[in-house]
Parts: sequence; C-alpha cells; structure tokens
Amino acid sequence: QVQLVESGGGSVQAGGSLRLSCSASRYTYRMAWFRQAAGNEREGVAAIYTGDGSTYYTDSVKGRFTISQDNRKDTVYLQMNNLKPEDTAMYYCAAGGGVSRWDSGPMYAYWGQGTQVTVSS
Repeated sequence: QVQLVESGGGSVQAGGSLRLSCSASRYTYRMAWFRQAAGNEREGVAAIYTGDGSTYYTDSVKGRFTISQDNRKDTVYLQMNNLKPEDTAMYYCAAGGGVSRWDSGPMYAYWGQGTQVTVSS
C-alpha cells in the first residue's frame, strides 16, 4: 500500500502561483498529478519517473508547471506559475507503474484525497 497526502491548494488570482506537495509513504515507479474540473473528465497534468527523473506534461501547462521530486522526503511537487482560470480544478496525486501512457489514470493504483485549486480572473 502507498499513502499519498496532498497539500498546497488554495485560491489565487490569474497570473499567480501555487506549489502543490504530495507526501508519499513510498515512491512508486511513476508519480503524477491529475486534475478534474467540475463537469469535466479527469486529465493528466504532469508525471515524473522517479528512477531517472524524466518528466511529462500535458500541452496546456507546458512552460508554466514544473513537477519535481525530493527523494529525501519522498515528496513530489507541482510548481504552478502563471495560473489561469481554466486551471481551476481538484488536483490529485497518483502513484503507480505500468508501461502505458503517463496520463492513463487506470495505470495508477494509488490516489490521494485531492486538493482544490481555484484561479479567479
């Protein structure tokens, strides 16, 4: 079992920044952030392969968001800059493995409880 605890969500104005944290009881092969806005399907935001540190992003956040890891703390971060109202969503940390696409939700066996991000215009 892997326990994931997210923190760092909140409300900001457009153009602002937030840093989400995901504290894990242990790392898995791949850690990721997903988000789900009201009325929308869940989408992958970013992922990091904990072995080699390679990262992946959905197109809408490239250049604005950065996923990183702190191996001493078993914590994964999502630095979000230049936030836009369309980034408003519940953000979830996920942990898992597999060989499918990084943004395939079913490949992640463990999920956190989520943290809300609200961006006002």
